[in-house]
Amino acid sequence: MLLSNHSGYALEAGVDEVGRGCLAGPVVAAAVILPIGYRHSLLNDSKVLSKKQRELLQLDIVKDAVAWAIGEASPAEIDEVNILNATYMAMHRALEKLGQEPEYLLVDGNRFKPYRQVPYSCMVKGDGRYLSIAAASVLAKTYRDDLMRRLAETYTRYGWEQNAGYPTRLHREGIARYGATEHHRQSFTLLPTLPEALQKGI
Repeated sequence: MLLSNHSGYALEAGVDEVGRGCLAGPVVAAAVILPIGYRHSLLNDSKVLSKKQRELLQLDIVKDAVAWAIGEASPAEIDEVNILNATYMAMHRALEKLGQEPEYLLVDGNRFKPYRQVPYSCMVKGDGRYLSIAAASVLAKTYRDDLMRRLAETYTRYGWEQNAGYPTRLHREGIARYGATEHHRQSFTLLPTLPEALQKGI
């Protein structure tokens, strides 16, 4: 069972991101403050949940949370400052939009750029350990997946409605045949090296 609190502070915010490994689209972060003692039988790391489960959880999280917010950093910003710093940028933007100053932060992963003077702890695989981080992972993923599906209606050749911008074979083939879009991260290796392409049949 996931834990509801780490620090003992009532306004403890869980923070997580999604989309760092994508070739296209923004990196998206969410911050969520849940009520003390919060419980939910389904809430878990978004990666182990089905699409339907995530969408149902999104409704519960938005309804139950003390505060929640989404932040993002664009492909252009990722290219300018690199993906790690853009991830911090997205996290900070989510925290700025919370509307309530958190007393403590639980951040998924092993590194974080301090936000104001708010104390924090980094939690490796925290989305499978703490409810607030799991909630942030669900909100970030559902938001970003929906965004990429909407973009796929205009950019139809990359399979974003299925791969959300991750480097699948279909996505790589689309880039090879039709080139990159303004939503692609130009600082990333958009096409595989020749040996890798031959091995994968691209």
